[in-house]
Amino acid sequence: MDIFIRTSLFWVLSTVMLYGQTSPSCCQASSIKAFTDLANDISFVMTHETPLPYILENPQGKNISFPVSGDKDGQGYYIAGNKKNKKWIFVFQEWWGLNDYIRMQSDLLHASFPDAHILALDLYDGKVATTREEASSLMQGASSERIEKIITAASVYAGKKAKIGTIGWCFGGAWSNKAAILLDKKAKACIMYYGMPVKDEKQIQAMKAPVLGIFADQDGWITPKVVAEFKAMMQKNKKSVDIYGYNAEHAFANPSNPKYHKEFSDDAWNKSILFLKKNL
Repeated sequence: MDIFIRTSLFWVLSTVMLYGQTSPSCCQASSIKAFTDLANDISFVMTHETPLPYILENPQGKNISFPVSGDKDGQGYYIAGNKKNKKWIFVFQEWWGLNDYIRMQSDLLHASFPDAHILALDLYDGKVATTREEASSLMQGASSERIEKIITAASVYAGKKAKIGTIGWCFGGAWSNKAAILLDKKAKACIMYYGMPVKDEKQIQAMKAPVLGIFADQDGWITPKVVAEFKAMMQKNKKSVDIYGYNAEHAFANPSNPKYHKEFSDDAWNKSILFLKKNL
């Protein structure tokens, strides 16, 4: 059977299976599950075009591992800051994995915050997708329990007195938001790019860090309505939140995306840097 036909049949059957049964809505499920469930939505998968090839030359950091209690070591891309500085920025990958685009973003953060320690967490334990089908499979297969252990272990690695900012895109945007809750008082700033925001009010009440949300107004999944509900709940609970919506599609800030919108991406990045400097 032709590979194109097999692939098409796979997505058709996946879609039928998804909508032929009762499943929790994004408002009923956790933010992470709601996002990973999107991997079953063929329209969501197909909106992610194959990443443009990219190899990071002269990386500023190195690949490291760190112990995870009761589990295998975690991995990440680390750029050392001033040893006496307690500021850290945890970077969360898109659904593609910890690839050279994420390392590049980490290097850019280092350029703006040379004293801070930058750690891009590997949520897939070394696996990287090069096609949207692979990314869909990896995102669906990622264990939330394992990722929470990685975040907790990274917090221990950073030290008891660490002040941590989080930033992530897409799948990593959702985890940036979730990590800001897991990190408790250590969390000083949270930036999420078009990730599914936390919806549970008890979790929002537990959030200590101010949040900067960067969203795409043309996003058919993390819609302006979803964003507005998140903002309203944050404000209801007297949490600091700044939201910016851009007239663009999901993943507009990803330079590997053929539909990358440089003007909006640059503006969002500048807002992110100012936000981190203010709060971290």
